[in-house]
Amino acid sequence: MSTDETADVQRDPLYVSSVAKAFRVLEAFGRSNTDLSLSEIARHCGLDKSATQRFAHTLWQLGYLEKDERTRRFRLGKPVLDLTFFYLRSSPLVELATPALLDLRQRCGERANLSLYDDTSIIYVIRQQSKREYFDSSLIGRRVPVFCSAGGRAILAQLPPAEAAAIIARSDLVARTPKTLTDRDVILAKVAQAREAGFGMAVEETTVGEITLGAAVTNAAGRPVAAVHIAASVKDWKPDAFAEHFAHMVVETAQSLSRSQDHIPRTAR
Repeated sequence: MSTDETADVQRDPLYVSSVAKAFRVLEAFGRSNTDLSLSEIARHCGLDKSATQRFAHTLWQLGYLEKDERTRRFRLGKPVLDLTFFYLRSSPLVELATPALLDLRQRCGERANLSLYDDTSIIYVIRQQSKREYFDSSLIGRRVPVFCSAGGRAILAQLPPAEAAAIIARSDLVARTPKTLTDRDVILAKVAQAREAGFGMAVEETTVGEITLGAAVTNAAGRPVAAVHIAASVKDWKPDAFAEHFAHMVVETAQSLSRSQDHIPRTAR
């Protein structure tokens, strides 16, 4: 969210700043792979230590934070996982996509994923694994920028060019690997290629050693809402051969899920 958008939200008369601050405390844990002290939480979320202590204590009492009694450091609590389960269970698209992704995984023999579109990023919600995996690739909830992901480029390709360009313009074009493309014109050219081909491709742009194809899932109005991905190792595939073998599979699965959106009530989308 931009600074202007944040200011607009905060001027909303129904906006409760204390709730927003509590979520900032929870989101601080996205900046670290380890437990956090109160001082570290305060630094990550931009609150003073006294306010951080009150919010952390309340979240600890509710179970959303756990505390190591020896070190006094905090970690996320198990109820956070409950929220993820509630979201996935209530998503008609995730329900429909689960058997489709399992079938895709069996046909292609590589990792098959589904991500949901969220403004300048995508979030992985289904991971059908292959035999060789790194830790992050096995977890749902990973958020990746649209500008450097195969599925993200496929999603941008389904938007009007001006809208896609605007999303790229407000994206944080930071390299995630040495091979991440960050030049705006080059990225837009990749989006144009995805628009023409019907799928996007990324080679080692979000994860070193990984090659990915992605195709967009659209709703009944033709707007992109998700992406289907097939991912594999660059040790096993050259880009052209990978696309030749698997592009039609990822596109077919995405198109099938797009057609299924006609049967999902609009309120469920």
